[in-house]
Amino acid sequence: MDMDNGMEKRIAFLVLIAGRKQKDALLTMMTGMGCGVINILYGRGSVKAGYLKDMLGLHVEENKVLITCLIRDEKAEEVMKNLTETFEFNRPNTGIAFTIPVRGVLY
Repeated sequence: MDMDNGMEKRIAFLVLIAGRKQKDALLTMMTGMGCGVINILYGRGSVKAGYLKDMLGLHVEENKVLITCLIRDEKAEEVMKNLTETFEFNRPNTGIAFTIPVRGVLY
């Protein structure tokens, strides 16, 4: 419970997947916006870059980073807006981000 007004502050579990080259910039943004309990996993995309490049003329970074964290609900929308504006997550082949509400845990 928030001691100031007795209101519970809800949190969300943020998941984002992006190219590894963006990892440092994403972490800087996330820590600056109050994300906590940040976890990083490395992976490889399932689509081969050569195939997509040949078929669609796109460049796909096969090496991915999966970042998860906890964030207060009131900051989640701001983080998503920043991912769209700064990291261009609204463009194809740049990144995926979503939140899952967390109930029963206060942060």
